[in-house]
Amino acid sequence: MALRAQKSTLVISHFLFGIIMCLFLVIMSLSSGTAAELQRFQHAAKEDGSISVLVVGDWGRRGFYNQTEVALQMGIVGEKLDIDFVISTGDNFYENGLTGVDDPAFQESFSNIYTAPSLQKQWYSVLGNHDYRGDVEAQLSPVLQKLDSKWLCLRSFIVDTEIAEFFFVDTTPFVDKYFKEKEGHVYDWSGIQPREAYLSNLLKDVDSALKNSNAKWKIVVGHHTMQSAGQHGNTKEIVTHLLPILKENKVDFYINGHDHCLQHISSLDSPIQFLTSGGGSKAWRGDVSWWNPKEMKLYYDGQGFMTAKITQSQVDIVFYDVFGNVLHKWATSKQLYFIA
Repeated sequence: MALRAQKSTLVISHFLFGIIMCLFLVIMSLSSGTAAELQRFQHAAKEDGSISVLVVGDWGRRGFYNQTEVALQMGIVGEKLDIDFVISTGDNFYENGLTGVDDPAFQESFSNIYTAPSLQKQWYSVLGNHDYRGDVEAQLSPVLQKLDSKWLCLRSFIVDTEIAEFFFVDTTPFVDKYFKEKEGHVYDWSGIQPREAYLSNLLKDVDSALKNSNAKWKIVVGHHTMQSAGQHGNTKEIVTHLLPILKENKVDFYINGHDHCLQHISSLDSPIQFLTSGGGSKAWRGDVSWWNPKEMKLYYDGQGFMTAKITQSQVDIVFYDVFGNVLHKWATSKQLYFIA
């Protein structure tokens, strides 16, 4: 009888263990397909309700390739505009990201370069494909914020200024060739596996955040080009998966880097303005494809940066070259609505 009781207890224990494991697997399966809210940062506008931002990309080369000269002009323009923050469109550290939180490239390519008083504002940064060739967690680490308080880099997040919301999107994991045609490069995918679930959740997160936004202006920031006449051209994966979400949710601007140029494309089939600011250092590639002149407002195959001044009723975009000369100005407006 005792032996039978022991066997029964053992069978029941195995049965319960099996049920618990099944439940665990179901929960894990459901959680992997569930979208979560993107982390949100509040950034107050000026007293007059406006914000001014400076955008630069593809810059981290220890001051070489005119990075220092671009930084100098950024400081001058930043002071004139009294900028509220800086946006980095990725490829923050060449050629292969950071090796760790103690990599001297952080100081040599960032802290020691962007020294102007006007640039000691918050920097909001996304990752580029070159950043994924290094230690991604190092760039995301709060340790770097302790080294330089203006630094903030996450995979995907939101900056809310009330009149405008900026949706930062991690675009590198969308691109198939980084997984299939590595060309001798090693990528740090440790934070995005399984890839399919990561991308599915990210698209859900972005779509949900855009749908719930009441901001007057919706601006999406990513590293990769969506519309570009530059060397890399259009990134087909984000055109396929991300662009429809932007169109459906009436996004006003998509801002990117990746192509080392300054560019403004005003699409004929969408109100979205496509702005490339990837001239933070190495440029002048001389690789430009034809684009419909009715859409191409600016293509400058050189170094520089852009700014945006945003109010409730208007956005003013300006592109500058490495000498601080204005290359292109463009403005758009929206009607103000008052509740009686």
